[in-house]
Amino acid sequence: MSTQEIVNKLWNLCNVLRDDGITYHQYVTELTYILFLKMAQETKNEGNIPEAYRWGELVQLDGIRLKERYQAALLGLGKVGGIVQEIYQDASSNISEPANLNKIIKHIDQLDWFSARQDGLGELYEGLLEKNATEVKSGAGQYFTPRPLINVMVELMAPKPGERINDPAAGTFGFMIAAHEYIKKHHDLFKLADADYQFQIHEAISGCELVRDAHRLALMNAMLHGLECKLVLGDTLSEAGKSMKGYDLVLTNPPFGTKKGGERPSRDDLTIGSSTSSSISSSISTAR
Repeated sequence: MSTQEIVNKLWNLCNVLRDDGITYHQYVTELTYILFLKMAQETKNEGNIPEAYRWGELVQLDGIRLKERYQAALLGLGKVGGIVQEIYQDASSNISEPANLNKIIKHIDQLDWFSARQDGLGELYEGLLEKNATEVKSGAGQYFTPRPLINVMVELMAPKPGERINDPAAGTFGFMIAAHEYIKKHHDLFKLADADYQFQIHEAISGCELVRDAHRLALMNAMLHGLECKLVLGDTLSEAGKSMKGYDLVLTNPPFGTKKGGERPSRDDLTIGSSTSSSISSSISTAR
């Protein structure tokens, strides 16, 4: 079974949840909670997950027992620390019918995960994010830049090992994933000195995202592509953004618009203004 076939099967499970009134975006977020546990099992990386919340435990349950354990998992995993806590922070389920939750978990368990591992779990997850972005009703296009555009921009900038690369409006982290994959394609990271390799995995790539749900998706995306980088939940245009500097390369598709309603925090070190009429919808720059 190809990765695309698995993506289509996962996406079609959204139909199971229509009676619960769940939107496409809510489905992808919900699927992220569930897939994290399954993929942790597949990659044998369940060390930070309490045994009661692991995939092998959930898949044995059904009905109200499964729903109660799943809800307990969302609450408990939001307190365990590290990337697990970041992904599950303030997580809640939109699935009200236990039978629907049971059906989704059982279907996911029966998929061809051997093929998915061969092609890369990151590719599978990227496929789901792209499906969500192309679904007009999901509204996900606001934080998902089309992959062909991302790839062209990355090719033009040709990132290299040792460079610090950042996306201040990270969305689902597409630019940074593409930059990392470009570097891997053109340079053998395993030939780097250990310190340089560790820098590449932990420090070279970074980003910031304002929307919590998009931040969850970005964290999952980074993890499945082998990155353990700094991905801040916050507003780049606030005072917190002042610390985001010293990058060799910035790749981003920032949102533009005017303030409406409440005021957002702003930085006093940004002297060039923008407006909806004069700004462009994507930018790419170096910050040396």
